[in-house]
Amino acid sequence: MSKPKIRHLAIKSPDPARLAAFYCDAFDMEIILRQDSGAHYLSDGYLTLAILQSRPEDSPPGLNHFGFAVDEAETVSDKLQKHGLPEPKVRPSNRPYAELRGMDPDGNLYDISVHGYETEEYLPERTAKQGRKKEKVG
Repeated sequence: MSKPKIRHLAIKSPDPARLAAFYCDAFDMEIILRQDSGAHYLSDGYLTLAILQSRPEDSPPGLNHFGFAVDEAETVSDKLQKHGLPEPKVRPSNRPYAELRGMDPDGNLYDISVHGYETEEYLPERTAKQGRKKEKVG
């Protein structure tokens, strides 16, 4: 297995469109996805930056979470549990870039993605792929 790599950062903003326009202009990032929620996903060709809508009931604007690209989620999950942490939770079906969400010992949130942050892939697609893998094994 190759070493897990941080490939995704997410920040909360009261105005994701304004902040996305800033990063596109100042750092030549490209918008790769806009969601009805107001979220804007940008890329520099390597790292994905998610700019999420902040709400009054949320944590304050700023860094929200980061994401690792990994070869095998099960291996990482086993390591987390050895540290006494809960097994990472499956991300909601409307999240296109990460399969799992975990928390470190200090409460910092991170995503875990096997398929990567370059391609949109939703939960039904991931579930179908897993079913095909099981068919091939069995």
